[in-house]
Amino acid sequence: MTEPQTRTIEVPGATITYDVRPAEGSTEPPLMLIGSPMDASGFATLAGYFPDRTVVTYDPRGAGRSVRAEGAGESTPDLHAADLHRVIDELGMGPVDLLASSGGAVNALALVAKHPGDVRTLVAHEPPAAQELPDREHALALIQDMRQTYDKDGFAPAMAMFMAITSIRGPLPGDLSGVELPDVAQMGFPTEDDGTRDDVLFAQNLITCTHYRHDFDALRAASTRIVVAVGEESEGEMAHRGGLAVAERLGSTPVTFPSHHGGFMGSEFGWAGKPEEFAATLRKVLGE
Repeated sequence: MTEPQTRTIEVPGATITYDVRPAEGSTEPPLMLIGSPMDASGFATLAGYFPDRTVVTYDPRGAGRSVRAEGAGESTPDLHAADLHRVIDELGMGPVDLLASSGGAVNALALVAKHPGDVRTLVAHEPPAAQELPDREHALALIQDMRQTYDKDGFAPAMAMFMAITSIRGPLPGDLSGVELPDVAQMGFPTEDDGTRDDVLFAQNLITCTHYRHDFDALRAASTRIVVAVGEESEGEMAHRGGLAVAERLGSTPVTFPSHHGGFMGSEFGWAGKPEEFAATLRKVLGE
């Protein structure tokens, strides 16, 4: 695979940075790999398994190298979708195939609802679609509590709640009084409150992503082939259940991918999945 070509594009309220790994002679559409708030670095390992495809990765606004304008508010899925539309248009190679994970899957579904011509096949991997869960009231309330904890006490207490909530298997409780919170210091996260309140997860995307209401009528009518993916090791977790709920609303059958919520990742971040097996399953789903 060739070295990534790093490019930028100006969009309203931000400068978006994205990377293109060209594959000369490829007749397939570009393969775009996205997350949110995860930036392009999280997909470097997976990209390496597609040397025969032009691969595009990007940093969502406010994450990694993509800088938001000073004083910008929260980043909504519709805003991320508009950014993605502009990047795909700038590429001039669409429609793309799109693997979108976690919050990226929420944003990609918003993109397809508005611009179905941008995407040939969307693989939406474990969207944390809390609005679609049968226990949505508990889920949404816990997420609101998490955001309030971040606003009041800072990153570490909010991250402890995040890790606890996303690890629960099955319906979410009304509160976390009976749930043991992890020690985030042992996981390498900072524990001192630095006073800032613009974290890309908690301040910019947490509420807008999980509370987003998808346009299922538009998605069912879209020309895009939509495949919902869930992890074989994450059964019962909120994002896995969110994927099942989205698939049910679309009237489709979800596809099980290897490993956990970050199953496409290598060992760079200490939470290695099974990227080679993940890539093989992705190729199969894309019809290669």
